Amino acid sequence: MLRPRLHLIRFHSVLAPNAKLRALVVPQEPPAQAQAATEAAGAAECEVETIQARPQRIGWARLLERVLDIDMQHCPNCGAGQLKIIAAILERPVIEKILTHLGLDPQAPPRGRAREIGQD
Repeated sequence: MLRPRLHLIRFHSVLAPNAKLRALVVPQEPPAQAQAATEAAGAAECEVETIQARPQRIGWARLLERVLDIDMQHCPNCGAGQLKIIAAILERPVIEKILTHLGLDPQAPPRGRAREIGQD
């Protein structure tokens, strides 16, 4: 039986309540007094931050390169030319027709069975 008023989630490392680096990881809301001063300073820095801010999402081409080591942004023949997406084909009959024309099997390979936990 659990004791009353006992937290069930415990944080360790930088998420621990008294960790020295916690302020760098967990977002903090500025106090009300400092908020007015930071808004004035923030307006001037807004342009600099938007230029330096990283995008929240990574494009699919970059993900393919990171995960599967497939470079979809440069020409596979010369390596210098930039590639652009000109179409995304999503209709199954069209995809099957293109694959059949290229001499490839239009049917996906069968899915493998799920392995049991602890089995290698």
